[in-house]
Amino acid sequence: MKLAKTTLFISLLFIFSLTTSCIVSNSKENTFVEKTFNQEDYDNVRGAILDYVEALYLVDSTRIIKSVDPKLRKVGYYFNPEKKEYIDNLEMTHQQLVRLAARWNSDFDQADENSPKEIEIFDVNSKTASAKLTAVWGIDLFHLAKVDNTWKIVNVIWQSQPELEY
Repeated sequence: MKLAKTTLFISLLFIFSLTTSCIVSNSKENTFVEKTFNQEDYDNVRGAILDYVEALYLVDSTRIIKSVDPKLRKVGYYFNPEKKEYIDNLEMTHQQLVRLAARWNSDFDQADENSPKEIEIFDVNSKTASAKLTAVWGIDLFHLAKVDNTWKIVNVIWQSQPELEY
């Protein structure tokens, strides 16, 4: 009788432990909290990135001046199809970006109205934000800051897409 009670007690303890661990495990998996954004800030972050890409597509350097902080830090990785490798650490200043926007698509042979400009916003806080742009030249990843109540792009890291898989 004592052995039966002990076996029952151990069995119930095992079932309780298993059930509890499953509940705890499921509750950890379901604790993902969807980030909510201030809609005005979200829209302004998106607008800054849209200004950036459309400045280049539409040859309008004033949109770079509007959306990019003068202290910009931009670095990139261009895929050279002839060498089948990336050229690393291509740096660009704010002024170089302004000049590029004034001429890059001046013959409208680099981008057109069908060129991609997919914007993904990852995070928007009260002073900082992060996002991704997929454009005709490749991928740009952004850090933005709210400067004088205006969202500005302060960091960009980009890479072109390889034309060939290797």
